[in-house]
Amino acid sequence: MINDVFITPLRIIDTNGGNVLHAMKNDSPGYFGFGEAYFSEIEYKMIKAWKRHREMTLNLVVPHGEVRFILYDDRHVERIKFQEIIISKNNYFRLTIPPLIWLGFQGLSKNNSIVLNIANIHHSPDEADNKNIDEIEFDWGV
Repeated sequence: MINDVFITPLRIIDTNGGNVLHAMKNDSPGYFGFGEAYFSEIEYKMIKAWKRHREMTLNLVVPHGEVRFILYDDRHVERIKFQEIIISKNNYFRLTIPPLIWLGFQGLSKNNSIVLNIANIHHSPDEADNKNIDEIEFDWGV
């Protein structure tokens, strides 16, 4: 497990006409304020990699589909490591990623998957770093 990364189980409440999927409350672990919430779609087998935020804390939830998240921690040269988490309605968690962790993710559902990010600050391209997929060596298995 990468330091400061949280995986928080979330509740799904079965109700008539459709379930209620919890995402976050202001007293939840990983809540560090609210800046914005937004959805990202990811197509089947597509990979979006690599990005890290220098200030933003991410809180990622997958309410639809299945997504494989790969985290890469290079903050301490002596213990560079990867962490893999798969999130779906059947494996329903919130993934909290602190600043300075590289993130890549892959769609695993035949239909598009949806990722919700509940961020502590507004998105700004000025506080994020990007790398091409081949700049961090990882076997995505595709």
